[in-house]
Parts: sequence; C-alpha cells; structure tokens
Amino acid sequence: MNTSKALEIVQVYAKALANKDVETIVSISAEDVVCTSPIGQTAGIERFRAFQEGFARMLTNLTVLAVYGDDEQAVVVYLAETHPVPRSLVAELVKIKDGKLTSTDVIYDATPFAAFMQTVQPH
Repeated sequence: MNTSKALEIVQVYAKALANKDVETIVSISAEDVVCTSPIGQTAGIERFRAFQEGFARMLTNLTVLAVYGDDEQAVVVYLAETHPVPRSLVAELVKIKDGKLTSTDVIYDATPFAAFMQTVQPH
C-alpha cells in the first residue's frame, strides 16, 4: 500500500481527535498553523491548541468515516458526537508542509451549535 505524507499525518490527526489527544495534535502541527471553521479563524499553535481543547471537552465520541490524501493535503470525514449536538458530520481539508499540519478548514453545519448556545445562560 502506497501512503502519502499528508495521508499519514492526517491519519495520526484523526486518531488523536478521536482520543481527545490534544498533545499529539499540537506535536504534528506547525507553529503558525491556521484553523478556519464556521466559528472563525485561529492562527498560531497556542490558539489552535485552545480550539482543539474546546472541541475535546465537548466530544463524547468521534467515528472516522474516511481519510484521503496525497503529499500536500488530505481530507478527513468524521461523525462527531458532542454534549451540545448529538450528531454532527464534519469534513476537514488539511494542508501539510515540511511534515507538519499547516492549516485545516473545518466544514460542518453550525446551526445546531448556535441553537444550543442560545439556550446557555452566561456565567
């Protein structure tokens, strides 16, 4: 089986997501990593860590459905079960440079998350 570098890294990333292993995610990411999602964009490893930690706290289960890639980019599709939204289909386009995750575009329907946030009282 011929695997590409981006595919290998995204397989590690997907496993780390499923295991809520933020340290592994950070270790395979570039210092200037950029993450774009329906809630906005983060830039830099510390903001990316915070984004991943927030996701890990919400996550109850993650099932990887597909991973495809070449040497520069890969796509991972997964089903995320979270405290606020029981079922969310997510796709991420991940770009790799010099063996590190440099960016991810996270695609999901944010409507159910926004509806949940309207029911939460501020602290």
